[in-house]
Amino acid sequence: MSDSTPTAATSTPATPTRPAYRPAVLRLPARPIRAALWLTVLAAAVAVPFYLEGFWLQAGLFAMSAAIGAIGINLLTGATGQLSLGHAFFLAAGAYSYVYLSSDLGLPAPLAAVAAVAVAGVCGGLFSPIAGRLKGAYLGIATLALIFVGQHVLFNAEPVTGGFNGRPVPPMELFGFVFADTPELVVLNVPFGSLERLWFLGIALLAGAAAFARGVLRGRPGLAMNTIRDHEIAAGVMGVPVARYRAGVFVLSSMYGGLAGVLVALVFQQVVPDYFGMLLSLDYLAMIVIGGLGSVAGAVAGAAFVSLLPQLLTRYSDALPLVAEPGSGGVSPAEAARILYGAAVVAVVLFLPGGLAGLATRLGRVRLKELKWAKSAPAPASRR
Repeated sequence: MSDSTPTAATSTPATPTRPAYRPAVLRLPARPIRAALWLTVLAAAVAVPFYLEGFWLQAGLFAMSAAIGAIGINLLTGATGQLSLGHAFFLAAGAYSYVYLSSDLGLPAPLAAVAAVAVAGVCGGLFSPIAGRLKGAYLGIATLALIFVGQHVLFNAEPVTGGFNGRPVPPMELFGFVFADTPELVVLNVPFGSLERLWFLGIALLAGAAAFARGVLRGRPGLAMNTIRDHEIAAGVMGVPVARYRAGVFVLSSMYGGLAGVLVALVFQQVVPDYFGMLLSLDYLAMIVIGGLGSVAGAVAGAAFVSLLPQLLTRYSDALPLVAEPGSGGVSPAEAARILYGAAVVAVVLFLPGGLAGLATRLGRVRLKELKWAKSAPAPASRR
């Protein structure tokens, strides 16, 4: 019997591999950056009345009112997929209700404004059974009837609406502070008239409307609305009450329109029926298409583009080719503006389905990828 000594298997230790070079990436928290950005925007908005003249303040206030109305119709059309051509009707309901409640019934201006928004919501609620059962072009045609009914009432109910000439708008008064040219107010050697005072009211209303709509879209109602828009049958199978959501969003959109109408009335200081016609509803559809369907920021951007373009063309019509002064027989600034943002709608539909908001998101992603690629690139080899 021979003794055999077992030999252990010897293995060559593996040489450690050199880890790939990964440069340290400085990651800044997103919330402080976002908060600093919003604080900068807020500071710039507060400083505007101290430096700009009345034309720009009035144009900015019209853009704010348009943005509030655009946010409302974007909740209905962009987020829920319901086409509405009667948004101007709810602006008229809010504007004329504010004038009637504050002037004829003698309600305090803040209470009259809140009641005017509620009246617009009630008008939307009366139409909501139809809005809950129709969709697409059928709802658009049905809401188109609101424009004709509204125009007939505004022109013929003269004791309430003032008829063709409209009615003057009483100023807003909040806790004894009047948003008008009188009494005289001077802040940092800058006289604050009605436009300067309404500027801060418009900022507050727009910020509140945008924050509320953003909360709706980011919560469970927003998820249900998007599901109804994209997959209606699947939404019903999942237990989403489709008709109830459609009716509720229609009421919410009409209340946004009423709030926009109140702000328009306060800025314009005169409500006339011609303003609340079919063209205004088409303008709001152009706003949300150009800005981006289903986006609060896109609604604001589209409203600024559509509402400011005619005023800028009117102001600088002398220096612009092919644009004539109103009444001179050529292409008026209003017509030129509609041609331009009509072309913008076609361009957005063909090349930018996400609108201005989608373009901004895409550019931000490209820039972020470039930064990540630059930071992750290997360092050049050092020469010895």
